[in-house]
Amino acid sequence: QLVESGGGLVQTGDSLRLSCAASGRAFSSYSMGWFRQAPGKEREFVATINWNGRNTVYADSVKGRFTISRDNAKNTVYLQMNSLKPEDTAVYYCAGGNFPYFNYERFDFWGQGTQVTVSS
Repeated sequence: QLVESGGGLVQTGDSLRLSCAASGRAFSSYSMGWFRQAPGKEREFVATINWNGRNTVYADSVKGRFTISRDNAKNTVYLQMNSLKPEDTAVYYCAGGNFPYFNYERFDFWGQGTQVTVSS
């Protein structure tokens, strides 16, 4: 089970940190990622991280502003979001799977999502 938290309403340029707590799985062995879905749009990839946190990939739209990290001792993955823009407004989902981190399209367990709204 994955439970996201940390979403909210912020202004352009603000920062937020999302957290995703995992339970019931061998978290430290799984690749993890963040995805988002804006109203009326398809869900899109945001970032992914491998099992030990040493390898990451980001969508071009968030590169340089967002940072994914994980703490395997706490069974938690994070998404630090800086310099937020209105176009970052979406429901953010945490996901994971027993696949290479770059095969994020295969992630097969998902959280329920947390809303991030960025006002202009």
